[in-house]
Amino acid sequence: MENTQSTWQTVAILIARLIFAAMFAMGVAFKLMDMGATAGYIAAAGFPFPLFLAWCAAILETLLVISFLTGAYLTPLALIGAVYVTFLGFAFHGPSHWAGNQAEFGAFMSHFPFAAGLLYAAAHGPGSVLALRQGWPGRA
Repeated sequence: MENTQSTWQTVAILIARLIFAAMFAMGVAFKLMDMGATAGYIAAAGFPFPLFLAWCAAILETLLVISFLTGAYLTPLALIGAVYVTFLGFAFHGPSHWAGNQAEFGAFMSHFPFAAGLLYAAAHGPGSVLALRQGWPGRA
C-alpha cells in the first residue's frame, strides 16, 4: 500500500497513539502501585475473583500500551480496548451509580469518546510511520 498520508496526518496519528498509550499506561501504573486497592474496587462492584481480574486488566492494558507504541496488532487490540472501556463505563459508573453521586454520570460519559477514538484507531490502523505491520491482513 502506497503512503498517502500527509505530514500533518502522520503527526496527528503518532500523537493520538501516544495519548492512547499514556492513558492505558497510567491505568497500569495505578494498578501496579496498589493491586489490592484495584481488586477491592472490582470486588465492591460485585465481581468474583477480584485479584485475578485486576491482574487481567493490568495485562490487557499493558498489551494496549505496547500496541499503541509499536503499532503491532493495533486493529484487534483497539477493538478489544473499545469493548473494554465501554464495559468499564457500565460496570463501574453506570446508571445504578448516578443516584448516589451525580459525578458518576460524567465518569460514565467519558468512556464513550474514549471508545469512539479506539474504534476510529481500529478502523484506520496505526498509520504508515513507526508501525510494525503485525495483525490482521491489510491492517496492523
